[in-house]
Amino acid sequence: MSDKNEYTPPKVWTWESESGGKFASINRPIAGATHDKTLPIGEHAFQLYSLATPNGQKATIMFEELLQLGCTDADYDAYLINIGDGDQFGSDFVDINPNSKIPALMDHSTTPPTRIFESGSILQYLAEKFDVLIPKDLKAKTECRNWLFWQMGSAPYLGGGFGHFYSYAPSKMQYPIDRFTMETKRQLDVLNRHLSENEYMAGDEYSIADIAIWPWYGSLVLGALYDAAEFLDVASYTHVVRWATQISERPAVKRGRRVNRTWGPEEEQMAERHNDSDFEG
Repeated sequence: MSDKNEYTPPKVWTWESESGGKFASINRPIAGATHDKTLPIGEHAFQLYSLATPNGQKATIMFEELLQLGCTDADYDAYLINIGDGDQFGSDFVDINPNSKIPALMDHSTTPPTRIFESGSILQYLAEKFDVLIPKDLKAKTECRNWLFWQMGSAPYLGGGFGHFYSYAPSKMQYPIDRFTMETKRQLDVLNRHLSENEYMAGDEYSIADIAIWPWYGSLVLGALYDAAEFLDVASYTHVVRWATQISERPAVKRGRRVNRTWGPEEEQMAERHNDSDFEG
């Protein structure tokens, strides 16, 4: 790096200007609400406030899998939270998730209603509430949770690291791209080695571990994330591609990835979801 590009950190950092490329307008070093906003409440017990990012897809795929399994009490309303417009900083949303990240969920079947935030917590809460999509055997259940928490800890390096510097940063910088490409490929290798001996993440049984990992790493190897499939040589991770393709064909996954999506082909968009009939046409 040349001298003119060197950055000397100050003794105390201060927030002087927006930074962060595409998402600069919503990046800030403080928490809390920026404006009052009442969230709508639909007719179902579960009220989801989200966007069809990989983290948002985890929740909607989970709900659609539950409904596919016949868990009729898992019907839900899904309302759009446009993070580019700062909807996540509205007062009602911050009351549900003080971290101002999607997805955020309210369960109105309890008294008082229960708030659930962080995608991994939502998956575990719903799996335990309906007693599905987590293995019953303790060893397999532990393996499921191993990989669930692996995803929660690893994906920020893929999204906030590789994805940010490769796709969203205001300029291309070799050092961070190389750094996070190396880590992303290491993670893909971790998955590839595991899936060479297992059909699903927890073994022979599809679980919330797969639901957590697929929207990030499955989308990546299927070419639907960051337009980076060729750059990362994802085709070389043959076992991850097999797993990702297998899961992409599940009807609940096809439905869930559409919910709260407002971009891409029109037939794949669904800003809100309130009933199964919303998928028709």
